[in-house]
Amino acid sequence: MRSPRERMVVSAALLIRERGAHATAISDVLQHSGAPRGSAYHYFPGGRTQLLCEAVDYSGEYIAGLITRAERSLELLDTLLDQYREQLVATDFRAGCPIAAVAVEAGEAADRERMAPVIAHAAAVFDRWSTMIAQRFVSDGVAPDRATELAELAMSALEGALLLARVRRDLAPLDRVHRQLYNLLLAELPEGKTDDHH
Repeated sequence: MRSPRERMVVSAALLIRERGAHATAISDVLQHSGAPRGSAYHYFPGGRTQLLCEAVDYSGEYIAGLITRAERSLELLDTLLDQYREQLVATDFRAGCPIAAVAVEAGEAADRERMAPVIAHAAAVFDRWSTMIAQRFVSDGVAPDRATELAELAMSALEGALLLARVRRDLAPLDRVHRQLYNLLLAELPEGKTDDHH
């Protein structure tokens, strides 16, 4: 059973991925999480900025866990794309990537200073995911420089496909990107590292 504090962090992450950070107020998080009204500033003395930072970190950790559990590069690709497909279907195409949602909102001048720590956390999460994906590719025999490039490409393509799928209310962009990344990766992997079922 999660503590009220943990529930608030998870609720904030879920709300951000559907609405973005700007539209996610502490009152919404309290309502969504069922946490006691007076608890927000007790748990998050840094206010909304602290809560948003922790929600970004939570989301980052969740996907990092999926990356870590994948035993092969192709399995990793399948896992991430399946995760996004399930998320879109379960939320009627409302839920995108909370990290991307935070990053997209970075440019609004009025909020820039207050959001700077949240943006820094989002950047760190993207860097961490890219590094972890590249390490997975390297451990399957892809040359380090190539693995870094492929990891960046995979991240960019995944985030872009997720956005297109949401806008079009259609999983086809995810399916196409999945197929293209899969074939690209398959061509890069040495024999014996491709034992997958596609």
